[in-house]
Amino acid sequence: MARHAKTPRILTHEQIWTALDRLAARASLSPSGLARRAGLDATTFNKSKRVTPDGRERWPSTESIAKALAAADTSIDTFVQLIGDGPRPAASVSLLTLAQAAQRGHFDEHGHLAGKGFDKLTLPSADDEHAFALEISGSLHEPAYRDGDVVLVSPSTAIRRGDRVVVKTSGGEVLLGELKRRTAKVLELAAFGAAGGDRALAAGEVEWIARIVWVRQ
Repeated sequence: MARHAKTPRILTHEQIWTALDRLAARASLSPSGLARRAGLDATTFNKSKRVTPDGRERWPSTESIAKALAAADTSIDTFVQLIGDGPRPAASVSLLTLAQAAQRGHFDEHGHLAGKGFDKLTLPSADDEHAFALEISGSLHEPAYRDGDVVLVSPSTAIRRGDRVVVKTSGGEVLLGELKRRTAKVLELAAFGAAGGDRALAAGEVEWIARIVWVRQ
């Protein structure tokens, strides 16, 4: 009996753009933020650019995808996985305010929550049982984060230069910023907002550091 050839799987317009959205989320960026980091026009990946005025589907160019992958420090293999992944499962995580995060006794030395009784919030899963959410209050971290934004923090996710992170100091300060450099002796951070500017912390001043993996704005 003759075998029927399998019909090749064709990538859809929606799959490609969804993968770009997921790529941006992995880098803790919006689609426009990813475009800017990639050196593209900020509107390149906006939803309004995905369909032409006459209703035809507009596809991202291979050049723009390549630049986005480089900006997010992600391989093409990972991008292919993002095309195939289904919606990220929701998870219930503990929600803290920045004031609570600054208090002693709520975290261990690894940045894992040690306290209990916090409010719960349903957010996309970070694949980290120790993940927690921080609610931004006030204008201290503008324009990166605004009052009411919620960031998902993953203590177990690997951190690389350029990642957005939360740093808890031994003095009880909670800093949000972009990691510039980390050695055995010093951590250099580009802090956001009013506390902005480059901060150099001795290793002994850092109680813990964790990566911001998602933001709800």
